[in-house]
Amino acid sequence: MASLKNILTGTGVALVTPFTKKSDIDFDALHKMIDFVIDGKVEYIVVLGTTGETPTLDDPEKTDVIKYTYDVVKKRVPVVVGIGGNNTNELIHDLETFPLDDAIAVLSTSPYYSKPSQEGLYQHYKALANASPKPILLYNVPGRTSKNVDADTIIRLANEVENIAGIKEAGGDFAQCIKVLRDAPKDFLVVSGDDALAMPQIACGMQGVISVAANAFPKDFSDMVRASMKCDFKKAKAINDKLVGAYELMFAENNPAGVKDFLAEMGLIKNYLRLPLVPLSDKYQRMVKAYLQRQ
Repeated sequence: MASLKNILTGTGVALVTPFTKKSDIDFDALHKMIDFVIDGKVEYIVVLGTTGETPTLDDPEKTDVIKYTYDVVKKRVPVVVGIGGNNTNELIHDLETFPLDDAIAVLSTSPYYSKPSQEGLYQHYKALANASPKPILLYNVPGRTSKNVDADTIIRLANEVENIAGIKEAGGDFAQCIKVLRDAPKDFLVVSGDDALAMPQIACGMQGVISVAANAFPKDFSDMVRASMKCDFKKAKAINDKLVGAYELMFAENNPAGVKDFLAEMGLIKNYLRLPLVPLSDKYQRMVKAYLQRQ
């Protein structure tokens, strides 16, 4: 398996899924979003991540979004496809049937709600890796799944399962991050999954970030990441300081309601989500508008 470290270094954007007022997928807005983030110089796109509201999409819609993304991207940047959840057998079926030929990798969030043991997490990911035609990127986000994938489990998967190529780490535990960076194989990709922590995590050795904020601020965010990768932390901090207020607003109530409000204010999409998510409350919408007016 070829290493993804040189391919997926820098900023990946966890792309939103725009909807129409009737709750259909807004493919015109998706086209606009893809061009916007590529023009903003992000290094790659992640489609059908959880920021894309994938729990509310059915399989035909997911297939359509994947194919449409390939068609619009036209290989300008690599595409990673999100396939994750807590039904291992269903995910194996998805890996075998979704159109993945043009994907560089699959990002798979760890199982939510079920709270499996570390052995269960290991066996889940091993089964996915054995079924996947593309390398698997683990996604550890215990704030949403209620279960941390421990450092020892990550390192075990990295060393023992050939098709496990990297991890998006969003646990916020720097001690765990440092242990993984120290003990995982040298060709194992480790990227941040937390916009607000990306700069210091890159300083610890991470190879970039899969970002929510880069939907709305692709140029500034990817410039910040590239400066961090070059150890130019004076430049990176200046950009990051400007974005901190946006990070806070994007996650004030839930994701992706926050970033969708930014994008709607910027005229890139309409501000529609699928239940159980709803748009930001009026208080935060006013704060988003004020933030953008100050820029």
